Amino acid sequence: MTEQRTGKATAELFEQVILRRLGADDPDVLVGPQHGVDVGVVRVAEGVAMALSADPVFIVPAFGWERAAWFAVHILASDAATSGLPLRWMAVDLNLPPEITDEELTALWDAFHRTCEDIGVAVVTGHTARYDGCAWPMVGGAVCLAAGPEDRFVTPTMAQPGDSVVVTKGAAIEATALFAATFPGRLTQKIGADVVRAADALFEHMTVVPEATIARTFGLRSEGVTSMHDATEGGVIGGLAEVAVASGTGMRVERAAIPVRPEVRAVCDHVGIDPYVSISEGTLIATVVPGRATAFVDALADHGIEAAIVGEVTDQAHGRLLVTEDGERPLEHPGLDPFWGAFGRWSSEASGIDERS
Repeated sequence: MTEQRTGKATAELFEQVILRRLGADDPDVLVGPQHGVDVGVVRVAEGVAMALSADPVFIVPAFGWERAAWFAVHILASDAATSGLPLRWMAVDLNLPPEITDEELTALWDAFHRTCEDIGVAVVTGHTARYDGCAWPMVGGAVCLAAGPEDRFVTPTMAQPGDSVVVTKGAAIEATALFAATFPGRLTQKIGADVVRAADALFEHMTVVPEATIARTFGLRSEGVTSMHDATEGGVIGGLAEVAVASGTGMRVERAAIPVRPEVRAVCDHVGIDPYVSISEGTLIATVVPGRATAFVDALADHGIEAAIVGEVTDQAHGRLLVTEDGERPLEHPGLDPFWGAFGRWSSEASGIDERS
């Protein structure tokens, strides 16, 4: 079998190739590239920090321009929001396929603009063109920026022993939503229309911008939330391991405490992926100072966001442990996300079939 090569680079490749070659040294880089850290942070003036994140512009026309643009913006904004700083700006490079019409581009960009406006982001620069060889869904890249006081940002490096670990929404939110939105007909035949509708409804939950905004109001650093991380590739388990590695701490997590919605379980079981390690844009992993985790969960609930306390940050000497029904095992990043292989197989099998009919 050919080795799966899609998805993010592994931690090992990232360390060996990227982290050893980072250009010029700059004393105003407060947080540079690190595996499991969603943003870089730089000092732009005395006492003022800017957090930056970069991602592909991921647009799937089959979702409809409104949904496709919403998802693209929130993928970009979610990482920057985990800094705890207010979202401000975006630079967008669109490398579009030649077949997109002017009317379609207008509809796409209008939806993109309105989504940015809704979350307070101004588009300040970019590039727009059609090129041979460009194809959906990866049609460019973007940088999202947040800014605020230098002493108010957080990153996964700041988790501390004794902090509680909070997870919002549960596992495999993105994997489930994308399967349901892309293959509704095929899934409906196997797991039922009601389940597919519930899975498809998760599409609008594929963002951590709301909970990161709540965290900023709730309190950061010593006042409450010490770190935030978006559980994307590698899922919740991968994200938890990344926080532990980035902060140089141990961690003890109860797998049974991690929510898995019934529709998530049904879709993941049917397509053959483990929900705990599958891509989950929209799931925020937060660490919270001792004694304030329940209040943070309550603050999220007040805004309609479900969350659960799933474990505790420990001293590194205690190890990184995942407690399952079969006992303890190491809490480790799973490597390449199983979603990509499964989604690729389903896409190949569905080639030429109108899944939405």
